Amino acid sequence: MNSIILLRFRKFYNFLLILLSLPQEVKWLDMLSNWNKWMVKRHKKVRLRCQKGIPPSLRGRAWLYLSGGKVKREQNRGKFEELDSQAGDPKELDVIEKDLHRQFPFHEMFVSRGGHGQQDLFRVLKAYTLYRPEEGYCQAQAPIAAVLLMHMPAEDAFWGLVQICEKYLPGYYSAGLEAIQLDGEILYALTRRVSPLTYRHLEKHKIEAILYMTEWFMCAFSRTLPWASVLRVWDMFLCDGVKIIFRVGLVLLKCMLGTREKLKACQGQYETMELLRSIEPRYMQEGFLVREVLEVPVSERDIESEHHVQLKRWRKNHGELHWKSPPRMHGARAIMASEPPSRQDLRQNPTIIVESPLPPPQPTPQLQKGEKKGKEEKKKGSMKTHPPVTEIPNPYNLPGDPKLPLRDPQLPLRDPQLTLRDSPVQKPLVNDTPLPNTPKDSHLPQQPALNDQPALNDQPVFNDQSLLKESPLQKSRQSLSSTEADHQDTYL
Repeated sequence: MNSIILLRFRKFYNFLLILLSLPQEVKWLDMLSNWNKWMVKRHKKVRLRCQKGIPPSLRGRAWLYLSGGKVKREQNRGKFEELDSQAGDPKELDVIEKDLHRQFPFHEMFVSRGGHGQQDLFRVLKAYTLYRPEEGYCQAQAPIAAVLLMHMPAEDAFWGLVQICEKYLPGYYSAGLEAIQLDGEILYALTRRVSPLTYRHLEKHKIEAILYMTEWFMCAFSRTLPWASVLRVWDMFLCDGVKIIFRVGLVLLKCMLGTREKLKACQGQYETMELLRSIEPRYMQEGFLVREVLEVPVSERDIESEHHVQLKRWRKNHGELHWKSPPRMHGARAIMASEPPSRQDLRQNPTIIVESPLPPPQPTPQLQKGEKKGKEEKKKGSMKTHPPVTEIPNPYNLPGDPKLPLRDPQLPLRDPQLTLRDSPVQKPLVNDTPLPNTPKDSHLPQQPALNDQPALNDQPVFNDQSLLKESPLQKSRQSLSSTEADHQDTYL
């Protein structure tokens, strides 16, 4: 019963985490859509959001933007496919294949031999050996590439690995490991400032930094910290640069060797090394570690000034460096300033492209000016045209109006079979004008008065074809005359 309640509580807790991360996703989407503006004008806000943690759904895309891998990929399109198609050095490939099953063996991507995770890891590492043949392959590159592959495709992981090896940790994976030894001396000197008690203990037992910090720095703590802490450290590392790696190392040294009670259990070099190999989980917990890292007073300027001091000492004791690495970039802002991207480089492209089974639509041909005019005229001609409205003329002619004939020449003749019942008898004259084709002496029968009008059944059939269809003027006058007759009857 208790296990069921605990399981339901975990599901509810995960659901709450998803709800709380939705506003952060919206903010990060806005930043990624306007990356150049945010990095130039509001970089402090970007740093603060990286310290709070990048949403899991956008972590891979954000890492690619922070490291400059997005710009590098856009500027070298097709380069990864070209390197992937090449054979590679057989010696390097043999070493890579031996290391594939050692990278996160319990993760679902790398749990099976020959699975898609191990295949992509092999492709990324082989492509890097061809991209930098003078540097070759280093075993510490495998966990870096594996962490990137968990969040992005193989091509993006390759360019992320290139940026980490060239911008964030230059010279770490070269022959002789001179850069990591130099940074070990820098860490040892910074320990004296942050935790003097720890520094005196390490100095007393002559424990060099290269003995315990090599895996920390070369793998960016990906094989040391819990997974949740690894992600939070990488969020800050890709934003602010290598100073985050130094701060994490200083926090772990201070927590494990920073008090006299703990130093009592470390009476020699062996006990101290065993203690640093098995760090207490409470010091690696996500919330505690991030809070302590942000409070460590170490900046880029401190690291660079100490780097110059240790470099002079190195040259005095060992001579010049055999491997001349490029200058280190402290974070995403420095990388963007060194290689200003264009708007095209920062444009977001879909990660997954699904091909539609339907054929692509045919492009519409561009019409010439003459064809466009012809089509517009056809459209205008195809519109419905309404018949014109016939106007009824004024029955009371003005003095200046022309005299109108009784018949409209465009109207057809009346059917001779019609009777007076169907058509009332018309007056033949309008304004003393006889009907056409009618002699002046002939008159049509006058319409009788209303009281003397015979019944309709007694009306004779009117077969005179000279009678024409009445015009609108005639209708209006006839209606007026009938109205006047009605008024006369009323008065009588």
